[in-house]
Amino acid sequence: MSTLVSVNTYAHTVTFVTDKMLKSLRYIITSTGLDPNKFVNDWKTYELGVQTWLTSKHLKGITLEIVSPTGALVTRCDFEINYTYGNGEGSMWLDTDALKFAITKFGTIPSSCTYSIILTTDPNRSDVAGWGPASYLSTEGFTKQSLGTTIGTSSIGAQASYWRKS
Repeated sequence: MSTLVSVNTYAHTVTFVTDKMLKSLRYIITSTGLDPNKFVNDWKTYELGVQTWLTSKHLKGITLEIVSPTGALVTRCDFEINYTYGNGEGSMWLDTDALKFAITKFGTIPSSCTYSIILTTDPNRSDVAGWGPASYLSTEGFTKQSLGTTIGTSSIGAQASYWRKS
């Protein structure tokens, strides 16, 4: 007699990555002194978009833009999704030290700044309620700095980077 056990590990991976991505964004927002209320109030919308597009593999990245009261970019943090990451062995981890490092490099963020979150997707993705077209602020005069992979699982990784003034 034999027994077959099947577990949908990809669903668990999507849940883990969604949770860690959103908690990383909240950590950056609160650690830089920005008001997290908008983010927390819209959590379900962020969660639905990230989870839906990770599941379908249409999510390419997540960007947090921090914006001055004049509308200029102050800094930005990008998470690029890698669907071929990992070796299939089931490990799941988050590198919070890399995020802490990036936050120290941001410098002081005035409390009058705001932020926006942009999800980049494949054009063939399905629509998700609460999401629509968006555009990035100019990064002219900024330099992109890689933090490496900050979220890793057996099948999905997220590589983080931040932008600083050149």
